[in-house]
Amino acid sequence: MKKFFISSIALISLSIILSSWGATGHSKISEASSLSFNQQMQDFQAWVVFLRDHASDADYRKSTDPTEAPKHYIDIDNYPEFVTNGTIPQTLEAAIALHGAAFVEDNGILPWATERSFDSLRNCMQRLDFAKAQIFAADLGHYIADGHMPLHITKNYNGQLTGNTGIHSRYESTMINAYISQFVYTGENATAVSDVNQYIFDYLYANYKYCDSVLIADNNAKTLSSNYSSSIYKEALWNNSKGFTIPLFQRASHALAALIYTAWVQAGSPALNPTGTADPASISNATLEQNFPNPFITSTGISYVLKENSKVLMQVRDINGNPVATLVNDTLPAGSHRCEWNPGNIPAGMYYLVLNTGKFIMVKKMVYSGGI
Repeated sequence: MKKFFISSIALISLSIILSSWGATGHSKISEASSLSFNQQMQDFQAWVVFLRDHASDADYRKSTDPTEAPKHYIDIDNYPEFVTNGTIPQTLEAAIALHGAAFVEDNGILPWATERSFDSLRNCMQRLDFAKAQIFAADLGHYIADGHMPLHITKNYNGQLTGNTGIHSRYESTMINAYISQFVYTGENATAVSDVNQYIFDYLYANYKYCDSVLIADNNAKTLSSNYSSSIYKEALWNNSKGFTIPLFQRASHALAALIYTAWVQAGSPALNPTGTADPASISNATLEQNFPNPFITSTGISYVLKENSKVLMQVRDINGNPVATLVNDTLPAGSHRCEWNPGNIPAGMYYLVLNTGKFIMVKKMVYSGGI
């Protein structure tokens, strides 16, 4: 099981180990999802650059969010029922009920983090908040890619149990960076997924079988060169693994397209304009301006305009979606309004400003650089 050490050096090392596919691989998988966009998804082509450029945002959060790292893996073979039957409890509640919260957290929560990102993506589409939907789609792509990296699905995640220590980064980053130009594949049109939970677990179960394949490829490459930085080793590792690695990338890209499409269908297939977003001015009864100053140290001003008399709930939420302050909770007349947020004794970091009028929800990012 992966243990989280207090030492900053250990945390940095572990973060590197858990960075599935590296930035290069994640960008490739997310960008290539467009190969599987069906005819109804053509407006989502406008999302592709964002998905590519933000494919590793979830990795970057590990340094500031202690809850993030377990979302990137699952040591599925530490579950005794997986060893016996090839499956595990497929809801987070069932897994915790059977094994306890500490066991589940220590062995990673990748499938449930994936499903949670899907739910958030669908909910944003339902309320026509396509700007925030893209953020969750980028995270969804990251977690899907993690689920298609075999060493993120096993307790032997770095080959430490079989004499292959270090294979994680050699396979996912060193080799991928050297041969990314050879990842050429096509896509097939995405279709709606009937059971998202089962779909996620199906590909996890299927991809687990490649854990041994990665180790075998490493062992074969080491017989030719023990210098892991040499072109001889990297070429041998590639030649022994490309037959299943390229299909893993292809299936990850397709899965992202399929789950974006499914979220859109479940949200009622809302119309996107050619930029892949909605025009808030045409569908909302309010506008929310960016807070100023931003970033800020002590306080920041917030301005918004109501087009009609509206019930207003203005909250500040942390990066996990938890409310940390309620700024407005009242029925207000149409017109311009302003409030301020004085955080006081809360940690510095990024927060979300959420304006809910009952008809539409608007979100702005805020950076608080003061704090305790």
